[in-house]
Amino acid sequence: MSTHVKSVQPGSPASRTSIAPGDLLRRINGNVIGDILDYKYYSYDGCLMLELAGADGGMKLVRLSKPEGADVGLEFEQFLMDAERSCSNKCIFCFIDQLPGGMRGTLYRKDDDVRLSFLQGNYITLTNLRKRDLERIIKMRVSPINVSVHTLDPQLRSYMLGSQRGAIGISALKALACAGIMLNCQIVCCPGINDGARLTQTIKGLIALGSGINSVSVVPVGLTSHRQGLTPLRPFDKALAVKTIRQVEAFGELCLRKSGSRVFFCADELYIKAGLKLPPHEHYENYPQLENGVGMMRLLITEFIDELNKTEIRNPQSAASAKTFSVVTGTAAGKYLTILLKTAEKKCGKIKGNVYTVGNDFFGKSVTVSGLVTGTDIINQLKGRELGSRLLIPQNMLRRGEDVFLDGVTVSGLVKALGVPVRVVGRHGADLLRAIFD
Repeated sequence: MSTHVKSVQPGSPASRTSIAPGDLLRRINGNVIGDILDYKYYSYDGCLMLELAGADGGMKLVRLSKPEGADVGLEFEQFLMDAERSCSNKCIFCFIDQLPGGMRGTLYRKDDDVRLSFLQGNYITLTNLRKRDLERIIKMRVSPINVSVHTLDPQLRSYMLGSQRGAIGISALKALACAGIMLNCQIVCCPGINDGARLTQTIKGLIALGSGINSVSVVPVGLTSHRQGLTPLRPFDKALAVKTIRQVEAFGELCLRKSGSRVFFCADELYIKAGLKLPPHEHYENYPQLENGVGMMRLLITEFIDELNKTEIRNPQSAASAKTFSVVTGTAAGKYLTILLKTAEKKCGKIKGNVYTVGNDFFGKSVTVSGLVTGTDIINQLKGRELGSRLLIPQNMLRRGEDVFLDGVTVSGLVKALGVPVRVVGRHGADLLRAIFD
């Protein structure tokens, strides 16, 4: 446990008190503070009494007033104020186990921490929750929680997770749903293992849990070329992708009629593998599974078109004035970006844009999403190509908050290798439109 104060935010309620870096937070209103959940829950009230141990070992009692729900303004030495719970499962489809060697150590770290699920949206299996953990979640109304379900068959889930505690996770899921905790679930679908009739059984079981199940994504298993010694798995083919989409969409329509929400959604990758059109914007409701690759391309298209329709083009570009540029993406998104460029050209005049799809040699050709494209592959496949005045790359190719690709190549390194300015494009469709017109 590390509840030592690292810093006090200037202008915050805590900044008007004697709390200082190095102080150890012990209690709030008499409640012991063990981690970030305790801190956020017990600091919600407007009137607080904080008990701290000063850097000199002396006791501090600090009375603090603030608007109810407002942040106290303390940053701690560890984000969770406690040790992170690592994953003890050995999932047969685990993507981290399929990473090549030599990458940064943090990329191999596996967490299975309910606190990170609540605070950062990580998916967890619930296999390491104890009775008191469940009781605390329910008491504090910690919600939403993102859960990797995969199947509700206890034996099959234990096999898929590589842990005999798979059944315990199912019991925890049911307890949380019955208590009204909002749950966003994912099913990593492995052909021949939890698809078909077993997928139907899982979906029916989740429906039976009621309104606690807010959304469920069905995602095709991701397989890299680094699976030596791992459980043999096969990828989705076109026919199975079509069948799975129809299966999931049928249950989605059923839920829509009964409860007003589809609840069940397929990842974009399934539609691409199936060769089917993406569902319309309305299909995805409020995009509850966006970070899981569900509706990401449809939202980008919708935002792009909306922004384009709001844009007044007074002086359309001519072929002579337009500057050539290039866009790089994974093989899955290439055709959609090409269509967007052509759509913009119809309204705005000549656009000299090249869309380059980069095959994934680093992880394997079966990996097609742009978020896993590496700097090395971009350099190897685009060096010597006509890139024009600038190269546009999507933000999701880079580590969050950094300018580094998964393989350690930096944006500045990419600029140096290709000899062209690189612009990182935000996730909103309007960002892409603005980048196109520089």
